Amino acid sequence: MAKIRPFPASRPAPARAREVASVPYDVIDTKEARALAEGNPGSFLHVCRPEIDLPEGTSLYADEVYAKGRENLDRFESDGTLVPDPTPRLLVYRQTWRGQKQDGLVAACSVEDYDADVIKKHEKTRKDKEDDRTKHLVVQAAHAEPVFLTYRASDAVDARVAKVTSAPPEIDFEAVDGVRHSLWLVPEEDAAFFVDAFDAIPVLYVADGHHRSKSASRACAALVEKEPIPADHPVRWFPATIFPDRELRILPYNRLVKDLLGRTPEAFLAEVKKAFHASPADSAEPERKGEVRMYLDGRWYTLTPKEPVPADDPIRSLDVSILQDRLLAPLLGIADPRTDKRIDFVGGIRGTGELEKRVASGEYAAAFSMFPTTIAELMAIADAGETMPPKSTWFEPKLRSGLFVHRF
Repeated sequence: MAKIRPFPASRPAPARAREVASVPYDVIDTKEARALAEGNPGSFLHVCRPEIDLPEGTSLYADEVYAKGRENLDRFESDGTLVPDPTPRLLVYRQTWRGQKQDGLVAACSVEDYDADVIKKHEKTRKDKEDDRTKHLVVQAAHAEPVFLTYRASDAVDARVAKVTSAPPEIDFEAVDGVRHSLWLVPEEDAAFFVDAFDAIPVLYVADGHHRSKSASRACAALVEKEPIPADHPVRWFPATIFPDRELRILPYNRLVKDLLGRTPEAFLAEVKKAFHASPADSAEPERKGEVRMYLDGRWYTLTPKEPVPADDPIRSLDVSILQDRLLAPLLGIADPRTDKRIDFVGGIRGTGELEKRVASGEYAAAFSMFPTTIAELMAIADAGETMPPKSTWFEPKLRSGLFVHRF
């Protein structure tokens, strides 16, 4: 069963929340982070992307980068940018975007649950990214950015969340991307209900934040190795926002390929037609599961596989797997999309126009627009103890960083 608990968070004053809250570290590069934080010394990017405060060209993995992140976080707490709250609390975090809301419970989750697979994963992690996030975490002595979790929804939990959100929020602002972020403090009597309710929920699922949760586990293990620490030590718990599955949306994760292995577009299309039914498409986005749209030589095509899809295999039946197994690997030689430099990925939030733009630039030869993976598919694969192909899901909206920081 899932263990959660209240935690003492450092939060921005409500009037400064919009100024402080930032996009998470892993959706932007250094150049974009510098631009977003320009003229805003209170942006949390100074903590989660601290290389922006060092000379250009500084290695992301230089010791001074990690030290600068710690320095900036300490400064934020000393100058009032973040206000430490000594009282352990649960929170409710609402995101409203394009007419849809999602309400998540903010709580400290157990590293022990993560290690025991009570918190299930659906992606593999990369050691270099683990190393980086673990070092940030240890040097800052803080879980600076939350993990995005989901679970099979509970009517009772939803009803109690609705009770909490019937009061005015502590924090409420609209970010520049049009997403509204609202935060409520959970009253003590409701917090006890949530702790008990989640103790009856068998599993949680990592939706977004596999490297952050893995790094929390590694940081805990590193401290335990040095000295005994009690079960309630903050390093044994990491902050997460836990959303019910029925409120979430997944956007597609689209693909771009750099070349056609020397083929002309006509010759490549002929090869594709051996494995797929291919017909000109009027739009760039697939209408249903089982369809992929291909952008080639200035035109969109609908691709559907000729051979039956194995419905009883939760991984091989994914559209991203069908594209990988029947086109990218056999026709383009892209055997491992995690490491192959000839493929790139574009989150659905950027739209299919971005695919057309990049192909038109000449940098890429073709693009593939995907139908979104579903939450049910994600959970089925995690329940089976399997991992999804890379770049299978793009959750939107993203959690803002800097709204609640868990120090240890």
